[in-house]
Amino acid sequence: MTEVFLAGILGVLFSIGTYLVLRRDVVRVVWGITIISQSANVYLVTMGGFGGLGPILSGHGGGGPAPTDPIVQALVLTAIVIGFGTTALALVLTYRVYEEHGTIDMYELGGSR
Repeated sequence: MTEVFLAGILGVLFSIGTYLVLRRDVVRVVWGITIISQSANVYLVTMGGFGGLGPILSGHGGGGPAPTDPIVQALVLTAIVIGFGTTALALVLTYRVYEEHGTIDMYELGGSR
């Protein structure tokens, strides 16, 4: 049931991110890309599974549940940190574009209307 709920949430997040990427405002495009990347992280964690114990607590006996794979969680944590860094860089560059051109509208920046 949890996987079905998260699948619905992922669909909503990907839809919101796609909607924002298709906007004219550069800041909304940056936030759309951020939402899509974070929803991809949620997808990876969901597919990694929720069952099992922590790798340290699982013990070496064959009777208990299998431990959860920590590689997925480590990769997602790394992706989150990199995503925050690239989002900060994109927002700083957007601010610089606004200082130079006085607008963050993509149609006005491109010169076509």
